[in-house]
Amino acid sequence: MPTPSMEDYLERIYILIEEKGYARVSDIAEALQVHPSSVTKMVQKLDAKEYLVYEKYRGLVLTGKGRKIGKRLVYRHDLLESFMKIIGVEEEGIYEDVEGIEHHLSWDAIDRIGDLVQFFEENPERVEALRDVQRKNDLVNGEDK
Repeated sequence: MPTPSMEDYLERIYILIEEKGYARVSDIAEALQVHPSSVTKMVQKLDAKEYLVYEKYRGLVLTGKGRKIGKRLVYRHDLLESFMKIIGVEEEGIYEDVEGIEHHLSWDAIDRIGDLVQFFEENPERVEALRDVQRKNDLVNGEDK
């Protein structure tokens, strides 16, 4: 399994390739806010682990293994963002919260969260019931949202 840092790179590389058709070291560095030399080192590690094929000055291509993991990582991130929205986390904090927890959850936990998100998407009246409880709790706790 890739390390959390490798996961961040694979996720970003996957997204860049999906959006632009390619991922350059400079694009990855900009997206992850790291130095290009750090990207080059990580890309070389990912190449050695056969998640991608990297040729200096020519770019990189995800292997089948890399694409599969990248897609799964994007799914995990999107799912956790959906979950945070459903439970009423304020929008401006969601990305940071997801980044903070996504590497610490098992895939079993992710699957269960997926079941819960699906339940709420299929039963929007339950989301509204949750929001009613949250509003009541906020009033009791003296919070005005």
